[in-house]
Amino acid sequence: MYVAFGSELKLSDTQVKEITVGLELSGLHFVWALRAGSVPAGLVESIKLHGFGLFCMDWFPQVRILAHPSIGGFLTHAGYSSVVEGLAFGLTMVLLPMIIDQGLIARRLVEKGSGVEVPRKEDGSFTGDEIAKSLRFAMVEDEGKVLRAKAKECRYLFGDEELHDFYVSESIQHLKRLVEAGLSV
Repeated sequence: MYVAFGSELKLSDTQVKEITVGLELSGLHFVWALRAGSVPAGLVESIKLHGFGLFCMDWFPQVRILAHPSIGGFLTHAGYSSVVEGLAFGLTMVLLPMIIDQGLIARRLVEKGSGVEVPRKEDGSFTGDEIAKSLRFAMVEDEGKVLRAKAKECRYLFGDEELHDFYVSESIQHLKRLVEAGLSV
């Protein structure tokens, strides 16, 4: 499991602790890209002691990690770029939106069967237990098989470079035609 919440957000100590509890309860191994200033005292040592995860406290080559065959899922904030990258590699998406448009993106992925969103309390907070349940559903349980299959299907759409090149070329040609017709873009 790869865990990342983008470069714009600083998680609170409580959020980091709940995510950590969820990862531990899930029993899944993970790599977590976390801002150095977001790590509560003793957390890294505790994780090292239990041996179930790795932290990276610096810039992390997200695309290279997502492409690695040992990464099967992505616990993400549902930022647009992260979602596209995760889908391009056919990863099962566990969504924990935090700010701006991430909630809308997460809900759309859930509607399309391409992700599972971590449930929240009325006040917007979340628990480690809910994270663990969402992770296990997405990655381990029989009920999550459809979600995992859908993730693999998405790889063929989002990871198809020829298709992306085609769409970019078509868009450029369309813009050229608009300019030639005297319309502003």
